[in-house]
Amino acid sequence: MKILVLNSGSSSVKFQVIETDLEKLNTHQDKTLAVGQIEKIGLSDSRLVLKVPGRDTYQDYHEILEHRAAIGWAIRILCDASVGILDQVTEIGAVGHRVVHGGEEFASSVLMTPEVLNKIEQCSVLAPLHNPANLRGYHAAHAALPDVPHIAVFDTAYHQTMPAHAFLYGIPFQFYTKHHLRRYGFHGTSHRYVTFRACQIMECEREDKKLISIHLGNGCSLAAVDRAKSIDTSMGFTPLEGLVMGTRSGDLDPAIIPWLMAMEEMTLHQMNTMLNKHSGLYAISGVSSDMREIIDARARGRRRADVAFRMFCYRVKKYIGSYAAAMGGVDAILFTGGIGENSPEVRESALTGLEYMGVHLDSSKNAEVVGGEAVISTQDSPVTVMVVPTNEEKTIARDVIRVLNNVMPTFDPPEVIS
Repeated sequence: MKILVLNSGSSSVKFQVIETDLEKLNTHQDKTLAVGQIEKIGLSDSRLVLKVPGRDTYQDYHEILEHRAAIGWAIRILCDASVGILDQVTEIGAVGHRVVHGGEEFASSVLMTPEVLNKIEQCSVLAPLHNPANLRGYHAAHAALPDVPHIAVFDTAYHQTMPAHAFLYGIPFQFYTKHHLRRYGFHGTSHRYVTFRACQIMECEREDKKLISIHLGNGCSLAAVDRAKSIDTSMGFTPLEGLVMGTRSGDLDPAIIPWLMAMEEMTLHQMNTMLNKHSGLYAISGVSSDMREIIDARARGRRRADVAFRMFCYRVKKYIGSYAAAMGGVDAILFTGGIGENSPEVRESALTGLEYMGVHLDSSKNAEVVGGEAVISTQDSPVTVMVVPTNEEKTIARDVIRVLNNVMPTFDPPEVIS
């Protein structure tokens, strides 16, 4: 089946066409036929980019004022005789939609129905910048493709298996019951893909393994996956918690916030902007939020860049140790994301000193792996270390197939606390 995968943002739509079925996804034979993006929705110079394997990249510009026009444009290009990959629109058998936040309502991907749409809208209070845009994308796609099933795939769903002692905060319980204030975690589609693919490579069952998945990009998170279930993850109520990231602070003493707001006479908006957009690697290094530029500056003797690099890797190492403790051991550590896949320096620094846990990195193998899929631990390492390039779009397409065939993995519902 050919599946259109949509990731709708406030001013952009990313899309892919992926061909897969139950057999293909279980043997890693599914194919990405096209990758595209429409940027600057709402402006006169909106741009569409389409990449098809084996062809030159196609670009075009139009005035696109809203999502319905954007998705209609994408479908027309996909069916265009000269640049597209579909003979007719009826080749699209289903649509998979990335939805950022499913709250406690959704622990798996689901067919989008009026009831589901209402619940996603209710979750918008938890993701006001993302869920409304995701819903605009759905309504636009449904108008263009009303006769095919539309499936919602949630970033947060994978982490709904966390137990209460991992997802609750130590604040008055009424804020959980009244506002659903708890740790949700994100990057769920990435962690799912990576752990699934790693076990394919290792030729083992996920239900037999304890895995630590490490997604390092501009946004960063780890997940402790104990026998196919996420039992903890580093992002929390929002993606701000956890590791130091490109421009996000990660973990910090909460008392800093009111203290700094008082000392600097900062507004709530200014504080939120500082923590999300002006902190992290960018703030510490004084160079960039891009790890490649930080490593280059570090090599040229920039002290702050060196501190930012070591701070980043140190936080990753601490989380690895804590998640191994939480699971009572670890069988494999998996690196993914732009930094995780492409920075041997970060991987080596984050793992150095973990030999006591059975983590033995093969430095020469590690140095060779940039963007590829490989085992980078020594042959006799008790803990396997791997680089597994992520593919969240394939996770979405695969979930479409699973939902339509009624074979979505089922988990116990989130623990009810009263």
